[in-house]
Amino acid sequence: MLNSGCWHPKIKEEFLTCSNDGTVRTWDLNSEKKHKAVFKPRSQTGKRVTPTCCTYSRDGKLIAAGCQDGTIQIWDRNLSVHTKFHCRQAHTMGSDTSCLTFSYDGTTLASRGGDDTLKTWDIRNFKKPLNVATGLTSFFPMTDCCFSPDDKLLVTGTSVRKGDGNGKLVFFDRGTFQKVYEIEVTNSSVVRCLWHPKLNQIMVGTGDGLARVYYDPVKSQRGAKLCVVKSQRKQKQAETLTQDYIITPHALPMFREARQRSTRKQLEKDRLDPMKSHKPEPPVSGPGRGGRVAAHGGTLSSYIVKNIALDKTDDSNPREAILRHAKEASENPYWVAPAYKQTQPEPVFAEEESEDEEADKEPEWKKRKI
Repeated sequence: MLNSGCWHPKIKEEFLTCSNDGTVRTWDLNSEKKHKAVFKPRSQTGKRVTPTCCTYSRDGKLIAAGCQDGTIQIWDRNLSVHTKFHCRQAHTMGSDTSCLTFSYDGTTLASRGGDDTLKTWDIRNFKKPLNVATGLTSFFPMTDCCFSPDDKLLVTGTSVRKGDGNGKLVFFDRGTFQKVYEIEVTNSSVVRCLWHPKLNQIMVGTGDGLARVYYDPVKSQRGAKLCVVKSQRKQKQAETLTQDYIITPHALPMFREARQRSTRKQLEKDRLDPMKSHKPEPPVSGPGRGGRVAAHGGTLSSYIVKNIALDKTDDSNPREAILRHAKEASENPYWVAPAYKQTQPEPVFAEEESEDEEADKEPEWKKRKI
C-alpha cells in the first residue's frame, strides 16, 4: 500500500512515493514499468522499517522520509545507499509521522508526528529539534503541516472525537514558535491542509467530507476570489396552478362545430362497396365542378356552352345564312342602315340561276371535251 507521494519541484516528469514494502522510490513518467531509484530506510539495528511520509527539498536535491519507528531519514537524491541526515528519536517510536515539509529557504524541516507534536529541525544541526509544539491531537496518518508563502508562519490541523469540540487550524510563528492564531473549522477533524504559495489561500479537508478555502480579500490572488465575485443567481420559483379552471363557452361539446369529413376517405370507402362502385355518377346540380358543366349553370361560359350545344342550324350555304337575316335587318335596322339611310343606294342582289342555264353558258370547248 502506498503511504505518500509528491512531485519533484523542478523536474515535471519525476515523482516520489513511499509504501509498506519499506522503500522510497523515484519514478519517471517516460518509463512506466521501472522505477528510477530506490531508497531503503533502516532501523538502528539494520532492519527494515516502513516509511509513512516522504517529500523533496525545495531545490529537489534532498529526499526526506518519516518512518514508523519515529526516525526521520534524509538522502541525497543522487546517492541512494547511505543517508545524509538521520535522526533516530525524532518522534515517539511506533507513532506514524504524518507529514514532512521543507521551508522555502530550504534550511528548516517541519515534521508532524503521530505523538500529537509539531517540530521544526535545522538540517545543518539535525540532532535535536529547534522548536516543539505539543497537545496537537491527531487521529489520522495524513495530517499535514505547511509553511506560509513568506516563510514566517507554520500551520497544522487538529483532530477531535465526535461531540468533543471543533477541529482547528493552528498557526505558529516560525521564529518564536508561539501560537499566533487559531481557526475553528468545523465540528469534525481537520485531516489535510495546504497553503498555496501563489494564490495565498488555505485549502482544508475535514472529516465530514467537505473542503473549505480560507483567503484574505487583500493579499489573496484569484482562486476562490473568482467565485466570490460572481453574484448568486436568483432561483426561479415554479408558478403554482390554481384549482379554478377557466373554460371558454365554445370549448364545450354542445358548441363545437362538426368536423368536415374528408371526401377522399369517403371515396376510398365507397370504392370498396360493390353497390356504390357500380352506380353511375348523377348529373351535376348547381355550378359545375370537377371539369363537368352543370345543366343550368349561372356563369357566362355555361350559358354559351348550352346555346352552342342547342343550336342546330345548317350553315353549309353561306348565302342562305346571310339572307336569312335580311328581312329582319330591313324591317328593324339598328347599326349601319340608319346612318346611311339618306345616301345609301338600293342594294341589288344577283338572281338565282338554274343549273341548266349555268350549263348552257359553258364554253364550247368544255362541252366538246366532256
